[in-house]
Amino acid sequence: MRLLTILIACGWAMTSTAIAVDGKLEALEEQAFKQAAALADPSVVRIETVGGLERLDDVLLGTGPTTGVVVSTDGFIISSSFNFVSKPASILVTLSDGRRLPARHIADDQLRFLTLLKVDADGLTPAKPVPRDQIKVGQWAVALGRTLDNTTPSLSVGIVSALNRVWGKAIQTDAKTSPVNYGGALIDIEGRTLGVIAPLSPSGGGEMAGVEWYDGGIGFAIPLEDIYVSLEKLKQGTDLLPGLLGITFAGGQSLNVPAIIDRVRYNSPAQKAGLKTNDRIVEADGEKIARVAQLKHVLGRKYAGDSVRLVVSRGDQSLPMDVSLAGQLIPYEIPFLGILPVRQAASTGGGVEVRFVFPKSPIEKIGVIRGDRLTKFNNIELKDTRSLSDLVGRAQPKEHASVTYVREGQETTAEVILGLPPETVIDELPTELITGFENIEPTAIVDATPPKAEVDQKKESDVKKGRFTANLAGHEHDYWAYVPESYSDSRLYGLVVWIHPFGDLMEADVFKRWKSICDRRGLILVAPKAEKLAGWQPGEAEFIKALIGHIREKYTIDSSRIVLHSHGTGAAMVWLMMNKNRDIVRGAVVTGAPYVFLLPEGEPDFRQQYFFLCGDADKLLGFVKTSVAGLRKQKFPVVLDSFKGPGSKYPEEETFEEIGRWVDSLDWI
Repeated sequence: MRLLTILIACGWAMTSTAIAVDGKLEALEEQAFKQAAALADPSVVRIETVGGLERLDDVLLGTGPTTGVVVSTDGFIISSSFNFVSKPASILVTLSDGRRLPARHIADDQLRFLTLLKVDADGLTPAKPVPRDQIKVGQWAVALGRTLDNTTPSLSVGIVSALNRVWGKAIQTDAKTSPVNYGGALIDIEGRTLGVIAPLSPSGGGEMAGVEWYDGGIGFAIPLEDIYVSLEKLKQGTDLLPGLLGITFAGGQSLNVPAIIDRVRYNSPAQKAGLKTNDRIVEADGEKIARVAQLKHVLGRKYAGDSVRLVVSRGDQSLPMDVSLAGQLIPYEIPFLGILPVRQAASTGGGVEVRFVFPKSPIEKIGVIRGDRLTKFNNIELKDTRSLSDLVGRAQPKEHASVTYVREGQETTAEVILGLPPETVIDELPTELITGFENIEPTAIVDATPPKAEVDQKKESDVKKGRFTANLAGHEHDYWAYVPESYSDSRLYGLVVWIHPFGDLMEADVFKRWKSICDRRGLILVAPKAEKLAGWQPGEAEFIKALIGHIREKYTIDSSRIVLHSHGTGAAMVWLMMNKNRDIVRGAVVTGAPYVFLLPEGEPDFRQQYFFLCGDADKLLGFVKTSVAGLRKQKFPVVLDSFKGPGSKYPEEETFEEIGRWVDSLDWI
């Protein structure tokens, strides 16, 4: 008993000592973090913006207090471009000493998504950079912001969790990052600046990329040493653009495939350097390239005007070449032949059967009519709809091409001059639901849901039909949907995804407008619900993406007719989804709202189309027209229509007849 008492006493003493030591360590750590923040404090400023758009869902678009970092004694300040996506009318900067000064926007670094500002002040304290080679995984990292309280920066403590992220551009940290410290400093324990905090994403670009990871344990910072290298160019008022090569790869979006060139953009640096389809890039700037991802790491750090030294394998040749990267490519224009294909391959003979011929189209001018079968394009035999779409997509508008078609056993070859997609909707388009799914081929650019013969047989009684509400497994979200009662696995259906506006599901109105269109046009309507009815969070884009995937697994969906639809404030989530999921989403129908993101660039492999509808008395109509003009300048197919009344009103049912025809014709070639 005495021994037990002694052991217990000793154990208690040891535990007490450990607690005391731990307490001292915690106090010392806290003191070290505060001291590091105090050393960096003079370089961290508060930024306020006035005017412009206020929010994307519940995320501030730079209108609340945000943060910047001083990078020169004479008043230059760097911040995240996220803080200025609202295009504010004025910018105010509060220095650490309390002075509040107007700031001028000088230039943007569009590669690293940073913005340079200038205030009229001297004697400022620039942030001291940590040399890149001294930044190590596992070291302390403290995220600083200066927002509501100007007396001291806010602190969030973490570590450096990875280097050279986002294609070589960024440091990754688990310190909490959010809109209040985007543009702020990520510092080390000595108060030196590792980098400037910015929302970034490996899979997307633009000022809004990466905000979906807000408060998710993943944050990024651009190394300050890299910023100083390019600072003088920014000071001159010159925007720095990402360096573009102008190629796509045979593996599509996959990064784990060899860097084999599929397409070379017209008049691009790649074309000027002599790169060709089927060339394999095996080396870039002296680094061996086995996969596309490795090439992206080399190119991801380069600006327009920079050069890259490539070695290309072509047949049995190894060809070195120097390529000067461009800041812009001539926008990709989708060539237009003028048909809607039958959504079913012929039982014999291959080719593409014509379902509909667009009036005044190139194909109509050579006499092709409904029911004809196209068998060759430029003397290349057509296996299916996808092969025709791919061949046409590699050509240019105004380019001459030969088309061979068969009518009642008679073969005819004629020359067409490819045109541009129409900017209006077909006045009349017969409804057509095609049966015989066992022979259906994928349409447009990307494969449709796998044919019935390639998936487990499922009883049609096992899939839900009509109007229903459900919960998506793995997500704390509900959704409602409408599936035509006539649904059959033997047909390909379009998919319309309704993104509700802030504060209103609009379920009754949306169902009323779309039910008959879904029944007649072969469409499925699905409506995800935001976790908070007040508005969408950017991170909920992943839920919407997962829901689309779920519907594609359950039903036979035509991938060329997957469309997002919203009204008013819900449009912001549509634009986010369109930008982040170009390989999935093919179209957008938006009523009463303009396009508010950076204008996208057309991609040959993933074509997207837009339909804007706005009240003729809507105060936003001018902004909508500007959006349409911008998208058309980027060569996207865009339709603009108006209706009587303000844009706050959801359009009446008759207006949706036109939208139904538009969705039904998205698989045009």
